[in-house]
Amino acid sequence: MRNLTLADIEQLRAETSQSDVALEMDEEAFRAFYDRTARILRAYLSRVTGDSHLADDLLQETYYRFLRARSDYESEAHRRNSLFRIASNLVRDHHRRRRITPVVSAAEHEGSLADRPAAVQTERGADLRRAMTRLRPRDRELLWLAYAQGSSHREIAESLGLKTGSIKLLLFRARRRLASLLRGNGHAN
Repeated sequence: MRNLTLADIEQLRAETSQSDVALEMDEEAFRAFYDRTARILRAYLSRVTGDSHLADDLLQETYYRFLRARSDYESEAHRRNSLFRIASNLVRDHHRRRRITPVVSAAEHEGSLADRPAAVQTERGADLRRAMTRLRPRDRELLWLAYAQGSSHREIAESLGLKTGSIKLLLFRARRRLASLLRGNGHAN
């Protein structure tokens, strides 16, 4: 083994720190990717967590981890699925740490509805939001990706780290739980 000099050690540190900040895409490409995906990713995080402030924090952490991953992506869809997978994992980690699912009161919903256009102020919309907050996080993720984002079963599986063949059954069960909550049965089993 050869002896390392102080200059060798400093050069290794410099190379390591440079590789830590190296990005797979240049700033312009990242900015364009961010512009295409940030709004839908934030909406997804906001809906899944039920907390817009937490969604903002998770959005920032998602893009940070996405850039740090330095992966090779086959296509734009692969890059997008990877981004949603990172976001989903961060949401799961957050829920694991808290072990309590936040329940939003009806008064909080009514206050937020007053600021929206009249077309959105329907009772069904409020009922749906309340029911979604009572679903398990994975059910919210599945329903959001399938129906709000229009993702295919394969894309959902890649985003959530599940098998493609199980998505149809998981979506069926999530819809059934949501319907039960909307009918007023009160439980999401």
